[in-house]
Amino acid sequence: MNTTIISNENNEAKFTIEYTAEEFDKAVNAAYQKNKGRFQINGFRKGKAPRKIIESHYGEGIFFEDAINDLFGQGYPKAVDELDLEVIDQPEVDFSEVGHGKPLTMTMTVALYPTVEVKDYNGLDIEQVQYTITDEDVEKEIENLQKRNARTVSVERPVQNGDTVVLDYAGFVGEDQFEGGTAENQELKIGSGMFIPGFEDQLVGAEKDAKVDVNVTFPENYQAKELAGKDATFHCTIHEIKEEQLPELNDEFAQDVSEFDTLDELKEDTKKNLQRSLDDQSVEDAKTKLIDALREKNEIEVPHAMVEDELNNMMNEFDQQLRYQGMSLDLYLQYTGGSMDDFRSQAKEDAEKRVASRIIIRSIADKEGIGVTEDELNEELQKVADQYKMSLEDFRKAIGKDAERMFRTDIQVRKTIDQLFENANVTKVDPPAPKAEEETADEAEKTEE
Repeated sequence: MNTTIISNENNEAKFTIEYTAEEFDKAVNAAYQKNKGRFQINGFRKGKAPRKIIESHYGEGIFFEDAINDLFGQGYPKAVDELDLEVIDQPEVDFSEVGHGKPLTMTMTVALYPTVEVKDYNGLDIEQVQYTITDEDVEKEIENLQKRNARTVSVERPVQNGDTVVLDYAGFVGEDQFEGGTAENQELKIGSGMFIPGFEDQLVGAEKDAKVDVNVTFPENYQAKELAGKDATFHCTIHEIKEEQLPELNDEFAQDVSEFDTLDELKEDTKKNLQRSLDDQSVEDAKTKLIDALREKNEIEVPHAMVEDELNNMMNEFDQQLRYQGMSLDLYLQYTGGSMDDFRSQAKEDAEKRVASRIIIRSIADKEGIGVTEDELNEELQKVADQYKMSLEDFRKAIGKDAERMFRTDIQVRKTIDQLFENANVTKVDPPAPKAEEETADEAEKTEE
Protein backbone atom coordinates (compact mmCIF):
# COMPACT_ATOMS: atom_id res chain seq x y z
CA MET A 1 0.00 0.00 0.00
CA ASN A 2 1.24 3.44 -0.94
CA THR A 3 -0.35 6.71 0.19
CA THR A 4 0.07 10.04 -1.63
CA ILE A 5 -1.39 13.42 -0.69
CA ILE A 6 -2.74 15.39 -3.65
CA SER A 7 -4.07 18.53 -1.93
CA ASN A 8 -4.81 19.87 1.53
CA GLU A 9 -6.53 23.25 1.57
CA ASN A 10 -9.79 24.97 2.46
CA ASN A 11 -10.54 22.36 5.15
CA GLU A 12 -10.50 19.54 2.58
CA ALA A 13 -7.88 16.98 1.67
CA LYS A 14 -7.50 14.72 -1.36
CA PHE A 15 -5.20 11.71 -1.38
CA THR A 16 -4.73 8.33 -3.01
CA ILE A 17 -4.22 4.83 -1.65
CA GLU A 18 -2.54 2.56 -4.18
CA TYR A 19 -2.39 -1.23 -4.11
CA THR A 20 -0.29 -3.30 -6.49
CA ALA A 21 -1.92 -5.94 -8.69
CA GLU A 22 -0.43 -8.59 -6.41
CA GLU A 23 -1.92 -6.95 -3.27
CA PHE A 24 -5.32 -6.66 -4.94
CA ASP A 25 -5.29 -10.31 -6.06
CA LYS A 26 -4.34 -11.37 -2.53
CA ALA A 27 -7.38 -9.46 -1.20
CA VAL A 28 -9.61 -11.10 -3.84
CA ASN A 29 -8.38 -14.53 -2.78
CA ALA A 30 -9.04 -13.68 0.87
CA ALA A 31 -12.59 -12.65 -0.09
CA TYR A 32 -12.99 -16.00 -1.89
CA GLN A 33 -11.83 -17.94 1.17
CA LYS A 34 -14.26 -16.01 3.36
CA ASN A 35 -17.28 -16.42 1.08
CA LYS A 36 -16.81 -19.72 -0.77
CA GLY A 37 -19.11 -21.54 1.66
CA ARG A 38 -22.07 -19.64 0.23
CA PHE A 39 -21.73 -21.15 -3.25
CA GLN A 40 -23.22 -24.44 -4.48
CA ILE A 41 -21.75 -25.49 -7.83
CA ASN A 42 -22.81 -28.72 -9.60
CA GLY A 43 -20.11 -31.34 -9.30
CA PHE A 44 -18.66 -29.84 -6.11
CA ARG A 45 -19.66 -30.09 -2.50
CA LYS A 46 -20.91 -26.80 -1.08
CA GLY A 47 -17.97 -24.54 -0.26
CA LYS A 48 -15.47 -26.70 -2.13
CA ALA A 49 -15.65 -25.16 -5.62
CA PRO A 50 -12.34 -23.58 -6.78
CA ARG A 51 -12.24 -19.82 -7.14
CA LYS A 52 -11.92 -19.93 -10.94
CA ILE A 53 -15.00 -22.16 -11.23
CA ILE A 54 -17.08 -19.77 -9.12
CA GLU A 55 -15.80 -16.79 -11.15
CA SER A 56 -16.67 -18.56 -14.43
CA HIS A 57 -20.25 -19.05 -13.19
CA TYR A 58 -20.84 -15.63 -11.59
CA GLY A 59 -18.34 -13.40 -13.34
CA GLU A 60 -14.72 -12.58 -12.58
CA GLY A 61 -15.75 -9.67 -10.33
CA ILE A 62 -17.82 -11.76 -7.93
CA PHE A 63 -15.31 -11.21 -5.11
CA PHE A 64 -14.12 -7.72 -6.11
CA GLU A 65 -16.55 -5.78 -3.88
CA ASP A 66 -15.60 -7.67 -0.74
CA ALA A 67 -11.91 -7.36 -1.59
CA ILE A 68 -12.19 -3.61 -2.13
CA ASN A 69 -14.16 -3.17 1.11
CA ASP A 70 -11.52 -5.11 3.03
CA LEU A 71 -8.68 -3.07 1.53
CA PHE A 72 -10.53 0.16 2.26
CA GLY A 73 -11.25 -0.88 5.85
CA GLN A 74 -7.58 -1.69 6.44
CA GLY A 75 -5.99 1.08 4.40
CA TYR A 76 -8.13 4.15 5.04
CA PRO A 77 -7.45 4.48 8.82
CA LYS A 78 -3.74 3.88 8.22
CA ALA A 79 -3.61 6.53 5.49
CA VAL A 80 -5.42 9.11 7.62
CA ASP A 81 -3.01 8.42 10.48
CA GLU A 82 0.04 8.48 8.20
CA LEU A 83 -0.99 11.81 6.65
CA ASP A 84 -1.99 13.20 10.09
CA LEU A 85 -5.46 14.26 8.93
CA GLU A 86 -8.33 15.03 11.31
CA VAL A 87 -11.34 13.90 9.30
CA ILE A 88 -14.86 14.93 10.35
CA ASP A 89 -17.04 12.96 7.90
CA GLN A 90 -17.11 9.90 5.69
CA PRO A 91 -14.87 10.22 2.59
CA GLU A 92 -15.93 10.48 -1.02
CA VAL A 93 -14.16 7.62 -2.84
CA ASP A 94 -13.35 7.06 -6.50
CA PHE A 95 -11.81 3.81 -7.73
CA SER A 96 -9.58 3.09 -10.69
CA GLU A 97 -10.62 0.45 -13.20
CA VAL A 98 -10.78 -2.90 -11.41
CA GLY A 99 -9.69 -6.24 -12.83
CA HIS A 100 -7.46 -9.27 -12.42
CA GLY A 101 -3.81 -8.38 -12.88
CA LYS A 102 -4.49 -4.66 -12.40
CA PRO A 103 -3.42 -2.42 -9.55
CA LEU A 104 -6.12 -0.67 -7.51
CA THR A 105 -6.11 3.05 -6.77
CA MET A 106 -8.58 4.64 -4.35
CA THR A 107 -8.86 8.42 -4.50
CA MET A 108 -10.26 9.93 -1.28
CA THR A 109 -11.72 13.38 -0.76
CA VAL A 110 -12.29 14.14 2.93
CA ALA A 111 -13.63 17.07 4.96
CA LEU A 112 -11.17 18.15 7.64
CA TYR A 113 -11.64 19.77 11.00
CA PRO A 114 -12.26 23.38 9.98
CA THR A 115 -10.02 26.31 10.73
CA VAL A 116 -11.58 29.78 10.60
CA GLU A 117 -10.28 33.34 10.79
CA VAL A 118 -11.15 34.62 14.26
CA LYS A 119 -11.37 38.34 14.99
CA ASP A 120 -11.30 40.41 18.18
CA TYR A 121 -10.23 37.61 20.47
CA ASN A 122 -7.70 39.46 22.63
CA GLY A 123 -8.68 41.91 25.35
CA LEU A 124 -12.32 40.86 25.63
CA ASP A 125 -14.38 42.62 28.31
CA ILE A 126 -15.66 40.01 30.76
CA GLU A 127 -17.43 40.22 34.12
CA GLN A 128 -16.46 37.79 36.86
CA VAL A 129 -18.84 37.38 39.79
CA GLN A 130 -17.17 37.32 43.20
CA TYR A 131 -18.92 35.23 45.81
CA THR A 132 -18.34 35.32 49.56
CA ILE A 133 -19.12 32.36 51.78
CA THR A 134 -21.31 33.27 54.77
CA ASP A 135 -21.68 31.62 58.16
CA GLU A 136 -25.12 30.46 56.98
CA ASP A 137 -23.50 28.64 54.04
CA VAL A 138 -21.12 26.89 56.42
CA GLU A 139 -23.96 25.88 58.75
CA LYS A 140 -25.90 24.38 55.82
CA GLU A 141 -22.85 22.36 54.73
CA ILE A 142 -22.30 21.10 58.28
CA GLU A 143 -26.00 20.15 58.44
CA ASN A 144 -25.60 18.18 55.19
CA LEU A 145 -22.60 16.40 56.69
CA GLN A 146 -24.67 15.71 59.78
CA LYS A 147 -27.46 14.19 57.65
CA ARG A 148 -25.01 12.05 55.70
CA ASN A 149 -23.85 10.58 59.00
CA ALA A 150 -27.34 10.01 60.39
CA ARG A 151 -28.36 6.53 61.47
CA THR A 152 -31.73 4.95 60.76
CA VAL A 153 -33.60 3.36 63.66
CA SER A 154 -36.99 1.65 64.00
CA VAL A 155 -39.65 3.63 65.86
CA GLU A 156 -42.99 2.70 67.43
CA ARG A 157 -45.18 5.61 66.28
CA PRO A 158 -47.27 6.57 63.22
CA VAL A 159 -45.57 7.35 59.91
CA GLN A 160 -44.32 10.92 59.50
CA ASN A 161 -42.99 12.75 56.47
CA GLY A 162 -39.29 11.92 56.06
CA ASP A 163 -39.61 8.44 57.57
CA THR A 164 -38.62 5.29 55.72
CA VAL A 165 -41.26 2.57 55.72
CA VAL A 166 -40.90 -1.12 54.88
CA LEU A 167 -44.09 -2.33 53.24
CA ASP A 168 -45.81 -4.88 51.02
CA TYR A 169 -48.16 -3.63 48.33
CA ALA A 170 -50.30 -5.02 45.51
CA GLY A 171 -51.82 -2.79 42.84
CA PHE A 172 -55.27 -3.22 41.30
CA VAL A 173 -57.22 -1.47 38.56
CA GLY A 174 -60.78 -2.31 39.42
CA GLU A 175 -60.78 -5.99 40.37
CA ASP A 176 -57.75 -6.85 38.26
CA GLN A 177 -54.26 -6.98 39.72
CA PHE A 178 -51.79 -5.53 37.22
CA GLU A 179 -48.29 -6.76 36.40
CA GLY A 180 -45.38 -4.93 38.00
CA GLY A 181 -47.51 -3.43 40.78
CA THR A 182 -46.57 -5.88 43.53
CA ALA A 183 -43.66 -5.89 45.99
CA GLU A 184 -42.72 -7.30 49.37
CA ASN A 185 -40.55 -5.66 52.05
CA GLN A 186 -40.10 -2.62 49.82
CA GLU A 187 -38.33 0.36 51.42
CA LEU A 188 -39.86 3.75 50.66
CA LYS A 189 -38.84 7.14 52.01
CA ILE A 190 -41.92 9.26 52.56
CA GLY A 191 -41.63 12.55 50.70
CA SER A 192 -39.03 11.30 48.23
CA GLY A 193 -41.47 11.39 45.32
CA MET A 194 -40.25 8.00 44.12
CA PHE A 195 -43.77 6.59 43.79
CA ILE A 196 -46.83 7.78 41.89
CA PRO A 197 -48.01 11.25 43.02
CA GLY A 198 -50.26 10.95 46.08
CA PHE A 199 -49.05 7.47 47.07
CA GLU A 200 -46.63 8.49 49.82
CA ASP A 201 -48.90 11.14 51.37
CA GLN A 202 -51.57 8.53 52.07
CA LEU A 203 -49.18 6.49 54.21
CA VAL A 204 -48.58 9.37 56.65
CA GLY A 205 -50.26 8.58 59.98
CA ALA A 206 -50.33 4.82 59.44
CA GLU A 207 -49.22 2.57 62.30
CA LYS A 208 -46.88 -0.41 62.18
CA ASP A 209 -48.68 -3.58 60.93
CA ALA A 210 -51.53 -1.42 59.60
CA LYS A 211 -53.23 -2.26 56.31
CA VAL A 212 -53.77 0.82 54.15
CA ASP A 213 -55.56 1.19 50.81
CA VAL A 214 -53.85 3.87 48.71
CA ASN A 215 -55.88 5.32 45.84
CA VAL A 216 -53.99 7.00 43.01
CA THR A 217 -54.33 7.99 39.37
CA PHE A 218 -51.52 7.10 36.98
CA PRO A 219 -50.14 10.06 34.98
CA GLU A 220 -51.35 10.37 31.39
CA ASN A 221 -47.75 9.97 30.13
CA TYR A 222 -46.99 6.93 32.32
CA GLN A 223 -44.52 4.57 30.63
CA ALA A 224 -46.88 1.56 30.86
CA LYS A 225 -49.48 2.67 28.32
CA GLU A 226 -52.09 0.21 29.61
CA LEU A 227 -52.06 2.05 32.99
CA ALA A 228 -51.71 5.65 31.78
CA GLY A 229 -54.49 7.86 33.14
CA LYS A 230 -56.22 5.04 35.04
CA ASP A 231 -57.36 4.97 38.68
CA ALA A 232 -55.71 2.31 40.83
CA THR A 233 -55.76 1.01 44.38
CA PHE A 234 -52.70 -0.34 46.20
CA HIS A 235 -53.39 -2.65 49.17
CA CYS A 236 -50.47 -1.94 51.51
CA THR A 237 -49.19 -3.51 54.73
CA ILE A 238 -46.73 -1.50 56.85
CA HIS A 239 -44.09 -3.77 58.43
CA GLU A 240 -41.63 -1.25 59.86
CA ILE A 241 -41.28 2.50 60.39
CA LYS A 242 -37.79 3.98 60.55
CA GLU A 243 -36.55 7.50 61.21
CA GLU A 244 -33.20 9.20 60.80
CA GLN A 245 -31.43 10.17 64.01
CA LEU A 246 -28.87 12.92 63.56
CA PRO A 247 -25.60 12.88 65.51
CA GLU A 248 -25.08 15.78 67.91
CA LEU A 249 -22.95 18.60 66.51
CA ASN A 250 -19.97 18.78 68.86
CA ASP A 251 -16.23 18.15 68.96
CA GLU A 252 -16.79 14.40 69.06
CA PHE A 253 -18.76 14.64 65.80
CA ALA A 254 -15.89 16.58 64.18
CA GLN A 255 -13.42 13.90 65.27
CA ASP A 256 -15.62 11.12 63.87
CA VAL A 257 -16.13 12.64 60.42
CA SER A 258 -12.86 14.53 59.84
CA GLU A 259 -9.22 14.94 60.78
CA PHE A 260 -10.04 17.83 63.11
CA ASP A 261 -10.30 17.80 66.91
CA THR A 262 -12.95 20.48 67.31
CA LEU A 263 -16.17 21.52 65.59
CA ASP A 264 -14.81 25.05 65.17
CA GLU A 265 -11.81 23.72 63.24
CA LEU A 266 -14.12 21.65 61.02
CA LYS A 267 -16.25 24.73 60.32
CA GLU A 268 -13.22 26.83 59.46
CA ASP A 269 -11.92 24.19 57.03
CA THR A 270 -15.39 23.84 55.54
CA LYS A 271 -15.52 27.59 54.96
CA LYS A 272 -12.14 27.53 53.17
CA ASN A 273 -13.17 24.63 50.95
CA LEU A 274 -16.50 26.21 50.07
CA GLN A 275 -14.80 29.51 49.22
CA ARG A 276 -12.19 27.74 47.09
CA SER A 277 -14.93 25.87 45.24
CA LEU A 278 -16.89 29.07 44.61
CA ASP A 279 -13.77 30.87 43.43
CA ASP A 280 -13.03 28.07 40.97
CA GLN A 281 -16.64 28.12 39.77
CA SER A 282 -16.45 31.90 39.39
CA VAL A 283 -13.46 31.55 37.06
CA GLU A 284 -15.14 28.79 35.03
CA ASP A 285 -18.31 30.89 34.68
CA ALA A 286 -16.26 33.84 33.49
CA LYS A 287 -14.48 31.65 30.94
CA THR A 288 -17.87 30.48 29.68
CA LYS A 289 -18.87 34.14 29.22
CA LEU A 290 -15.62 34.70 27.32
CA ILE A 291 -16.37 31.82 24.95
CA ASP A 292 -19.94 33.07 24.46
CA ALA A 293 -18.59 36.53 23.61
CA LEU A 294 -16.15 35.03 21.11
CA ARG A 295 -18.93 33.09 19.44
CA GLU A 296 -21.11 36.20 19.20
CA LYS A 297 -18.28 38.16 17.56
CA ASN A 298 -17.47 35.31 15.16
CA GLU A 299 -20.56 33.70 13.69
CA ILE A 300 -19.51 30.61 11.75
CA GLU A 301 -21.25 27.86 9.85
CA VAL A 302 -20.73 24.54 11.60
CA PRO A 303 -20.47 21.30 9.61
CA HIS A 304 -23.55 19.09 9.87
CA ALA A 305 -21.44 15.98 10.54
CA MET A 306 -19.77 17.61 13.54
CA VAL A 307 -23.13 18.62 15.01
CA GLU A 308 -24.42 15.06 14.62
CA ASP A 309 -21.31 13.69 16.33
CA GLU A 310 -21.75 16.18 19.18
CA LEU A 311 -25.41 15.19 19.57
CA ASN A 312 -24.31 11.54 19.81
CA ASN A 313 -21.78 12.52 22.48
CA MET A 314 -24.42 14.46 24.42
CA MET A 315 -26.81 11.52 24.30
CA ASN A 316 -24.09 9.15 25.53
CA GLU A 317 -23.11 11.54 28.34
CA PHE A 318 -26.72 11.91 29.48
CA ASP A 319 -27.29 8.15 29.27
CA GLN A 320 -24.22 7.54 31.41
CA GLN A 321 -25.41 10.06 34.03
CA LEU A 322 -28.79 8.37 34.14
CA ARG A 323 -27.22 4.92 34.51
CA TYR A 324 -25.36 6.12 37.62
CA GLN A 325 -28.85 6.80 39.02
CA GLY A 326 -30.16 3.37 38.04
CA MET A 327 -31.94 4.51 34.88
CA SER A 328 -31.15 4.81 31.16
CA LEU A 329 -31.93 7.23 28.37
CA ASP A 330 -34.50 4.82 26.91
CA LEU A 331 -36.33 4.57 30.24
CA TYR A 332 -36.10 8.33 30.76
CA LEU A 333 -37.71 8.97 27.40
CA GLN A 334 -40.47 6.46 28.23
CA TYR A 335 -41.19 8.23 31.53
CA THR A 336 -41.26 11.68 29.90
CA GLY A 337 -43.17 10.52 26.84
CA GLY A 338 -40.39 11.76 24.54
CA SER A 339 -38.36 10.22 21.73
CA MET A 340 -34.76 10.19 20.54
CA ASP A 341 -35.74 12.62 17.79
CA ASP A 342 -37.24 14.96 20.39
CA PHE A 343 -34.05 14.78 22.44
CA ARG A 344 -31.84 15.53 19.44
CA SER A 345 -34.09 18.38 18.32
CA GLN A 346 -34.04 20.01 21.75
CA ALA A 347 -30.28 19.56 22.13
CA LYS A 348 -29.35 20.67 18.61
CA GLU A 349 -28.85 24.36 19.40
CA ASP A 350 -26.58 23.54 22.33
CA ALA A 351 -24.64 21.07 20.16
CA GLU A 352 -24.14 23.74 17.47
CA LYS A 353 -22.83 26.16 20.10
CA ARG A 354 -20.40 23.58 21.46
CA VAL A 355 -19.06 22.78 18.00
CA ALA A 356 -18.75 26.45 17.01
CA SER A 357 -16.93 27.28 20.26
CA ARG A 358 -14.46 24.45 19.77
CA ILE A 359 -13.74 25.41 16.16
CA ILE A 360 -13.11 29.02 17.19
CA ILE A 361 -10.84 28.10 20.12
CA ARG A 362 -8.80 25.64 18.06
CA SER A 363 -8.45 28.17 15.24
CA ILE A 364 -7.04 30.68 17.75
CA ALA A 365 -4.67 28.00 19.06
CA ASP A 366 -3.36 27.35 15.54
CA LYS A 367 -2.90 31.05 14.87
CA GLU A 368 -1.15 31.68 18.21
CA GLY A 369 0.94 28.50 17.93
CA ILE A 370 -0.39 27.04 21.17
CA GLY A 371 0.69 23.42 21.18
CA VAL A 372 0.95 20.54 23.61
CA THR A 373 4.27 19.13 24.78
CA GLU A 374 4.85 15.43 25.29
CA ASP A 375 5.30 16.07 29.02
CA GLU A 376 1.89 17.76 29.19
CA LEU A 377 0.25 14.94 27.28
CA ASN A 378 1.93 12.26 29.41
CA GLU A 379 0.88 14.02 32.62
CA GLU A 380 -2.76 14.08 31.47
CA LEU A 381 -2.67 10.45 30.32
CA GLN A 382 -1.00 9.37 33.56
CA LYS A 383 -3.88 10.82 35.62
CA VAL A 384 -6.40 8.68 33.77
CA ALA A 385 -4.10 5.64 33.70
CA ASP A 386 -3.82 5.86 37.50
CA GLN A 387 -7.60 5.72 37.79
CA TYR A 388 -7.57 2.40 35.92
CA LYS A 389 -4.49 1.20 37.80
CA MET A 390 -2.55 0.87 34.54
CA SER A 391 0.95 1.88 33.54
CA LEU A 392 1.21 4.81 31.15
CA GLU A 393 2.61 2.55 28.43
CA ASP A 394 -0.23 0.01 28.73
CA PHE A 395 -2.83 2.76 28.85
CA ARG A 396 -1.51 4.38 25.66
CA LYS A 397 -1.62 1.03 23.88
CA ALA A 398 -5.18 0.40 25.10
CA ILE A 399 -6.69 3.72 23.98
CA GLY A 400 -5.00 3.99 20.57
CA LYS A 401 -3.83 7.02 18.63
CA ASP A 402 -7.31 8.44 17.96
CA ALA A 403 -8.09 8.74 21.66
CA GLU A 404 -4.61 10.09 22.31
CA ARG A 405 -5.26 12.79 19.73
CA MET A 406 -8.44 13.72 21.62
CA PHE A 407 -6.49 14.09 24.86
CA ARG A 408 -3.97 16.31 23.09
CA THR A 409 -6.75 18.45 21.61
CA ASP A 410 -8.48 18.88 24.97
CA ILE A 411 -5.24 20.10 26.54
CA GLN A 412 -4.70 22.53 23.67
CA VAL A 413 -8.23 23.93 24.03
CA ARG A 414 -7.78 24.31 27.79
CA LYS A 415 -4.45 26.14 27.38
CA THR A 416 -5.93 28.45 24.76
CA ILE A 417 -8.91 29.39 26.94
CA ASP A 418 -6.55 30.05 29.87
CA GLN A 419 -4.43 32.37 27.68
CA LEU A 420 -7.51 34.22 26.39
CA PHE A 421 -8.73 34.67 29.96
CA GLU A 422 -5.36 36.02 31.06
CA ASN A 423 -5.48 38.57 28.22
CA ALA A 424 -9.12 39.56 28.85
CA ASN A 425 -10.25 42.71 30.66
CA VAL A 426 -11.89 41.07 33.66
CA THR A 427 -14.12 43.17 35.91
CA LYS A 428 -14.96 41.72 39.32
CA VAL A 429 -18.64 42.23 40.21
CA ASP A 430 -20.91 41.35 43.11
CA PRO A 431 -23.48 38.58 42.73
CA PRO A 432 -26.92 39.70 41.54
CA ALA A 433 -29.24 40.60 44.41
CA PRO A 434 -31.92 38.04 45.29
CA LYS A 435 -35.26 38.82 43.70
CA ALA A 436 -36.87 39.76 47.01
CA GLU A 437 -34.11 42.31 47.67
CA GLU A 438 -34.49 43.76 44.17
CA GLU A 439 -38.22 44.19 44.67
CA THR A 440 -37.66 45.87 48.06
CA ALA A 441 -35.10 48.23 46.50
CA ASP A 442 -37.49 49.10 43.66
CA GLU A 443 -40.27 49.85 46.16
CA ALA A 444 -37.92 52.06 48.16
CA GLU A 445 -36.98 54.01 45.03
CA LYS A 446 -40.66 54.54 44.18
CA THR A 447 -41.33 55.73 47.74
CA GLU A 448 -38.49 58.27 47.49
CA GLU A 449 -39.85 59.51 44.19
